[in-house]
Amino acid sequence: MILQLFYLLVGFLLLVKGADWFVEGSASIAKKLGIPQLVIGLTIVAMGTSMPEAAVSITAALNHNAGITIGNIVGSNILNILIILGITALITNVAVQKSTLYYEIPYMIGITMVLMIFGMFDAKITFGEGIVCLVLFLLFLVYLFVMSQKGGASKEAEVKELPAWKCMAFMLIGGIMIVKGSDFVVCGASEVARYFGISERIIGLTIVAFGTSLPELVTSVTAAKKGNAGIAIGNIVGSNIFNILFIVGVVALICEVPFERKFLMDTAIAMISGALLWIGTIKNKELRKPCGAMMLAAYAVYFIFMLFGY
Repeated sequence: MILQLFYLLVGFLLLVKGADWFVEGSASIAKKLGIPQLVIGLTIVAMGTSMPEAAVSITAALNHNAGITIGNIVGSNILNILIILGITALITNVAVQKSTLYYEIPYMIGITMVLMIFGMFDAKITFGEGIVCLVLFLLFLVYLFVMSQKGGASKEAEVKELPAWKCMAFMLIGGIMIVKGSDFVVCGASEVARYFGISERIIGLTIVAFGTSLPELVTSVTAAKKGNAGIAIGNIVGSNIFNILFIVGVVALICEVPFERKFLMDTAIAMISGALLWIGTIKNKELRKPCGAMMLAAYAVYFIFMLFGY
């Protein structure tokens, strides 16, 4: 058991650092190829913090452990809002852009509802439903690009200038770290679940979700401490949308994704979390400390109910 927990820890470390290096190298090489910073920011950099979720979910599907996928995605989305934004709001008030408030948060809530409807009918996400998710994801990318052209999106990503050899090294080493890290996480989490008799659903919603949400946590808290917390909500919402549409969509193309009936409650909690974020920011156009405290309390209640196996 100690060995499996060690695998989990090493896996999370490899995922976080590997994703960081891969994004840095690929963004730099894209800039060298003349791809606009705007496009790089909307794709490579914006998706970078969700790479651990993607790697773990795809690896789980390939290893016939796809039951981890929904727990990982839904659990990460709940954590991203209630824990990460809750902690960030306690550090400082977090401003929210109008586009995030009026378009992106409602879109996030809407696609979470779509995911719940998919799972409600036949307890799985099928190939066709995966296609629907990817189409909705492409529409979101088009929206982001249009908003950016109009100046309604976040600032362009700052991309470091790296030597070509270093870019390739970062991409290669980062890619290997992501792959091996996801292997360690999936194997370690599955063994821990079997040892304690815990379902893959609970493991996905808690340990795996927390581990794969580390990049978002580090990014948001660091931004808050540096006085740049305004980027936190947009990044979290974008990451949640990417988690559902791209990751679930891709995994569903590989194999049907099991959707346990109990996930309906978890998905509903993810929708409620989004609604709480929207209600907490709509009046003052920022997320303030009282709402942050309420989010953390809401997650504590959810966690207790989850432990009692609702």
